[in-house]
Amino acid sequence: MKKIGLLSDTHSHWDDKYITHFNECDEIWHAGDIGSMEVAERFEAFKPFRAVYGNIDGQDLRQVYPENNRFTVEGVDVLMTHIGGYPGRYEPRIRSTLFANPPKIFISGHSHILKVMFDKKIQTLHMNPGAAGIYGFHQVRTLLRFVVDNGDIRDLEVIELGKR
Repeated sequence: MKKIGLLSDTHSHWDDKYITHFNECDEIWHAGDIGSMEVAERFEAFKPFRAVYGNIDGQDLRQVYPENNRFTVEGVDVLMTHIGGYPGRYEPRIRSTLFANPPKIFISGHSHILKVMFDKKIQTLHMNPGAAGIYGFHQVRTLLRFVVDNGDIRDLEVIELGKR
């Protein structure tokens, strides 16, 4: 069993609330637009960290983190990218991969809109944690926390960090 902390779109903003809310997590996943190597290094120093680069991330982050990150945790196949769309409106760049070999969880960021939806067509749970940073049009900063355990996904929590 692993408890996962999921966030996106920090845009170089660090908040000690990340530590508070992810303290009991086993891993932290970041769905892109990290914004700075300093923020990434703070996460890396805190917990095991998986990430993808986003459209605002520079070459320093792009050399460390991939555009797409596919991995398995506790028997759960995960595909994470920054710009991925959502069920019924997947980004063309990732659509063929999703339909040819659907993961159990598909994670994207970019929209700054928290959204968790199950795509019945490909039997995939889509997760977008919204935006954890202070830059963008979103009004409330958000994170997700959940458990992956022997092929199951459970105990999903939405965490609001407050106003942008």
